[in-house]
Amino acid sequence: MATAQQIVVVGAGVSGLTSAICLAEAGWPVQVWATAMPHQTTSAVAGAVWTPPRPAGRATATRAWCEHSLRVFRELADDPATGVQLAPAMAAGDLNAAMSAVGELIPDLRAADAAEIPDGFDAAFCATVPMIDMPQYLDYLIGRLAAAGCEIEAHAVGSLAEVADTAPIVVNCAGLGARTLAGDDTVRPLFGQHVVLTNPGLRQLFLEVDGGSEWTCFFPHPRRVVCGGISIPDRWDTTADPEVSERILQRCRRIEPRLRDAQLIETITGLRPDRPSVRLEAEPLGSARCIHNYGHSSNGVTLSWGCARDVVRLVTGGHGETR
Repeated sequence: MATAQQIVVVGAGVSGLTSAICLAEAGWPVQVWATAMPHQTTSAVAGAVWTPPRPAGRATATRAWCEHSLRVFRELADDPATGVQLAPAMAAGDLNAAMSAVGELIPDLRAADAAEIPDGFDAAFCATVPMIDMPQYLDYLIGRLAAAGCEIEAHAVGSLAEVADTAPIVVNCAGLGARTLAGDDTVRPLFGQHVVLTNPGLRQLFLEVDGGSEWTCFFPHPRRVVCGGISIPDRWDTTADPEVSERILQRCRRIEPRLRDAQLIETITGLRPDRPSVRLEAEPLGSARCIHNYGHSSNGVTLSWGCARDVVRLVTGGHGETR
């Protein structure tokens, strides 16, 4: 695309990197400007697993983003270097809404047998879903971006207008930073904390679905198990709370006793960029155009490839989703 205009993607989390890759591989000249480099973003401390979000608004768009991302992750799982694997999973709790929305996308989804359901739960489902080892996956995305000729530049961004002085097309994937950059006070932090343990031989991931502020989940990657979870709205302090860690470990060890013998590796925290719904739309920015792609809350990985596909459509003048 020799006549393509320069594009600057703001943000180097999973949404920014994936958007930049899709644009660069489509032939656009792209740069990524990042206040935090990929391994310092919230994406680096995600679980992470493809899971259908609870239906809120924008159900049609969310389903399309989920479905496309699932297709891509299944393809990536064929390459161990990506950090993506298709993992056996159990989800327990109130799953009817989530399963009815996208359950048919998962071919082997089934109700768990009574003997499989952990104590304290009335129902559970089993399936095979993509699970992503985020540190390795971010390395893969960085390498893929470099192969497409795109650089990541450490660059503090004071305003989107500043970026528009450099490039006629700006893609805003600033996550929580969009609260300031886009003047969007509906964006707020959701504090999360994970306890990372050595893997005592687990393969099946577990996820409790109940919509509360604390739940049980663990994601067994080859060399570590990421245990959670908690979500505290409007908390900006990222200091780990030892009492939260203890509650996480108690819940996870109740479901999976083998975790009692696992060794602590680290405790990690992050701020999820929450918003009532994802903002994915184009708008004028002076003489430039801005494509917004932020507000994914805890679903950034799940929605990443689908949203990036729509970013390309908006850049190329196609019709995309709006706020």
